[in-house]
Amino acid sequence: MMQFYKEKILSPGQLKRLSEHKYSCSSSSLLDSYLQPWWDWLVSKVPLWLAPNLITIVGLIINIATTLILVYYSPDAKAEPPRWTCFLCALGLFIYQSLDSIDGKQARRTGSSSPLGELFDHGCDSVSTVFVALSACIAVQLGNYPSWMFFQCFCAMTLFYCAHWQSYVSGSLRFGKIDVTEAQFTIISIHLTSAIFGPKIWMTEIPYLTGIQLKYLIGGVTTICALPSFYSMFSVIFTGGVGKNGSTVAGTSVLSPIIPFSLVVVPAYIIYRKSAQHVYENHPALYILSFGMVAAKVTNRLVVAHMTKNEMEYLDTALIGPCMLFLNQYFNFFFDEYYVLWLCFIWVTFDFLKYSSQVCLEICNHLKIMLFRIPYSNEQLNLDKNGTTRLQRSKSTKKYH
Repeated sequence: MMQFYKEKILSPGQLKRLSEHKYSCSSSSLLDSYLQPWWDWLVSKVPLWLAPNLITIVGLIINIATTLILVYYSPDAKAEPPRWTCFLCALGLFIYQSLDSIDGKQARRTGSSSPLGELFDHGCDSVSTVFVALSACIAVQLGNYPSWMFFQCFCAMTLFYCAHWQSYVSGSLRFGKIDVTEAQFTIISIHLTSAIFGPKIWMTEIPYLTGIQLKYLIGGVTTICALPSFYSMFSVIFTGGVGKNGSTVAGTSVLSPIIPFSLVVVPAYIIYRKSAQHVYENHPALYILSFGMVAAKVTNRLVVAHMTKNEMEYLDTALIGPCMLFLNQYFNFFFDEYYVLWLCFIWVTFDFLKYSSQVCLEICNHLKIMLFRIPYSNEQLNLDKNGTTRLQRSKSTKKYH
């Protein structure tokens, strides 16, 4: 049954299981080992009073702001944006990537690790994925190839969802050699290339390959990198269930998470193909952001289901947004699709923010913590000989990261 937030989202049992949740992650990323010194140096410069979640949200806001500037100059992903907007996106993504990598270090450094931190981090990542994928498409003017742009953006969202689907099944988040960090730096490189040479550089034909432009390399690289990732994740999904009889952590079918996400992707594609007013082709940025927020909401619900070891519900109030577009098409476009798309975007954004804020509030109240503050005085923080922090806390406090 869909939640309309009149009642609490998380039950007492879910909150209890969430407080017992322990973060599990494994990574073999190629770039992470090289970036560790940079992240260690950066976190050492962060004030001890700065809450990890505040670091994460600041990075996300910067990332969103720089992408929206790019969208402003090229909302159809066809117009050539100013070079400085591409550089700004590269800088915004680098800042987000750096801050997102040190929030966990800051949590351990200040002894403020909690399940809320993990959930908040993944929630911000789910939103960032949408904006980062969109910005990369605009930087190479993929609006001229709407189907390809659709594939690029939804491939990124699907990869992120499947990573947490795998976690829901196996109880552990796993990163491959070519994963999030590598993808982020690839997109930073794309933005820098567009900033230095101009977005038209991607129209250049590759020598000895007649008719093949540089922009086709992006789709090729995406496909080449995505296929091994999908293979690895689905291998875990089908064989790595830690529940009874190989089920998920909640004891449900390992295939159950495919339904909620299908209710996002399938309508997105059908509405795009059936639109008589070509709402997606004419307004791809707004369309991707609308369905991207629905995908982010569904992904967050999957993360919550994993951390609370609870069954994931199929229907969601965010789906009301896509239903507006679908019903408008069904009744022969009674309203202009552009205005319905704006209404859809406003609804799904509001719904996502309301869900996220209420979940965070319920967890904060249960764990007796604050979202953007570390509730300790300076006298409670002591530095050891290595400059790391020891926090005088009660023995009942657990660390999760």
